[in-house]
Amino acid sequence: MTEINYEIDGNIGVITVNNPPVNALSHAVRSGLKEAIDYAQNDASKALVIICEGRTFIAGADITEFGKPVQAPSLYDVLKAIENSQKPVIAAIHGSALGGGFETALACHYRCALDTAKVGLPEVKLGLLPGCSGTQRVPRLAGIKTALDMITIGNPISAENAKKAGLIDFVITGDLKKGALAYAEELVDQQAIPRRVRDMKVTSDGIEPGLFDSYRKKLAKKARGQLAPQHAIDCIEATMAMTFDEGLKLELDRFLSCLNSPQSSAMRHLFFAEREAGKVRDIARDTPIRDIKSVGIIGAGTMGGGIAMNFANAGIGVTLLDLNGEALDRGLQVIRKNYQISIKRGKLNETQLEERMSLITGSTNYDDLQKVDLVIEAVFEDINIKKSVFAQLDQICKPGAILATNTSYQDVDAIAAVTNRPQDVIGLHFFSPANVMKLLEVVRGEKTADDVIATAMKLARTINKVSVLAGVCYGFIGNRMLTNYIREAQMLLLEGATPELVDSTMQTWGMAMGPLAMGDLAGLDIGYAVRKARTDLPDDPKYCRISDLLYEMGRLGQKSGAGFYQYDAQTRARNSDPDIEALIKVEAERLGVIQRTISEEEIIARLIYPLINEGARILDEGIAQRPGDIDVVYAFGYGFPIFRGGPMCFADQVGLKEVFDTICQFRDRDPDDKFNGIYWEPASLLERLANEGKTFAEWSKSRD
Repeated sequence: MTEINYEIDGNIGVITVNNPPVNALSHAVRSGLKEAIDYAQNDASKALVIICEGRTFIAGADITEFGKPVQAPSLYDVLKAIENSQKPVIAAIHGSALGGGFETALACHYRCALDTAKVGLPEVKLGLLPGCSGTQRVPRLAGIKTALDMITIGNPISAENAKKAGLIDFVITGDLKKGALAYAEELVDQQAIPRRVRDMKVTSDGIEPGLFDSYRKKLAKKARGQLAPQHAIDCIEATMAMTFDEGLKLELDRFLSCLNSPQSSAMRHLFFAEREAGKVRDIARDTPIRDIKSVGIIGAGTMGGGIAMNFANAGIGVTLLDLNGEALDRGLQVIRKNYQISIKRGKLNETQLEERMSLITGSTNYDDLQKVDLVIEAVFEDINIKKSVFAQLDQICKPGAILATNTSYQDVDAIAAVTNRPQDVIGLHFFSPANVMKLLEVVRGEKTADDVIATAMKLARTINKVSVLAGVCYGFIGNRMLTNYIREAQMLLLEGATPELVDSTMQTWGMAMGPLAMGDLAGLDIGYAVRKARTDLPDDPKYCRISDLLYEMGRLGQKSGAGFYQYDAQTRARNSDPDIEALIKVEAERLGVIQRTISEEEIIARLIYPLINEGARILDEGIAQRPGDIDVVYAFGYGFPIFRGGPMCFADQVGLKEVFDTICQFRDRDPDDKFNGIYWEPASLLERLANEGKTFAEWSKSRD
């Protein structure tokens, strides 16, 4: 395949990039672009158009080349050749011009785009910043404020908005090539000269004092712990005081600093892991998919309503069933209210709201589910209730309909066993709020058919979810691991840490929320009910003792105004409660636990290493396909900091020998405590890899 084609159309030289699937800036593309630009300087063309085949303009750098020596020409060499062209160079954009692709367009003298195109600099999402002039060109074209918003957040913008900002010169409706050639001819007729962005001045008009510090503070909170956004601010600010070349030097320095950091390595790991998670190792890609045109959802509560919104958003009709008519009405009202919030935020309009509401039909009669292609049960987490629901569905639903349970920890095989079609039963564990959270755990039962699994994984993409396949066990991947995280958080309280210290330490480390505040948010009654229903927990009087005490006191968390913390009735702002800290001390003394000062380093290890250890067991048992799948679950479902890549990636970065040795130290610190040995017994896979000097990533690769 020839990645670059050059031809003259009239008096316009057309450089066409063809490097499917996304026209990434591979070495061949870079070489071809530079050669074409250089060649065209001496031919009969009057202007040059860079355009791409396929579904998109250059969508970015070739990420597979990261970490490898750069082969000449570098992207900087290519952009320099484009900018120094003596003939006007016009970028013709369709699809998405992202990262290095948009930087290529910015180096051109003029830019046109289809009205459906998007442009952006999303490097920050990979722990990077634009590394080839993006931070220097955008402020010169669109101003400081637009550059800060665009580069530190990383979200693409539409062609129309890019035109308003000054990043696009002309928007095309219809045929891109025809429109781009006409625009180029117009420039030639106007005797337009190359307009080099590097020569433009950055204006300080409209920049209020303290703007950069304001962004630094905002991003320190929103992108807690991430380095790249802060470096990007520095580079954008530099455009006001430095020359273009000085700014480029600073940008490259900061880019390389990010590129070589553990943060970017972790975020790039998640980038690939997210895409790999949707692939099922033992199911052929050409497995037939069942057609899902209509969905039934049982339960109109918070979860059921949120699930319904996912399908309505994707244009799929939903029958929302609740046997309680009042509960059904409330559920439909909540759905409408959620959509109205989206309108206020500018993400939806009234017409779209009504279109989506029209796709959701309420019902109190199971017979209305007779013709649906998929039913998702979202009732109370009680296995007997769920079995009763599935027994009814088995009688009512048409042959071939997929029957899914939204359980977060119940036995999917036991639920399937009450039906005469276990091959059609699967777990679809949505995370709350289901209309917001991206993660979907797809739980494969012992008898679940391959085409049901393949359908579920594809359907997840349709409703804009990130899917991860899990096997059947208590809690599947995420909640099974979380059990140990929660247990150890409460052990830390008995041993001397305050709730505030535990939570603030984990938030500073990067977690979206500390474990105790998370318990208050979810409701301490939920965890209490789960523990009481389990028969496999150790008979340890210290196990989650503080949570149990709080429940028995009627302190259920935010819903009751008090849990581990006190909550303001109006704002729900949390405050430490001295009475609870005193209660913890009394209970520790009663249980014979000697309290002490606990360091932040110990808190982090005591909470994160149990996740890693249980993750290793999950991998060894085949509950998860890959360590990356576990990382995706925790990044998208549990607020694990993306710049640490997930628990298994973090373990690889720390070193499995270090993790293993620390776990053994925790296991052996109190030989008289038999439960300590149970809780901290190293997983066999972790021990094996630690002794072999290998990583989870290497283990996973060896199984491909």
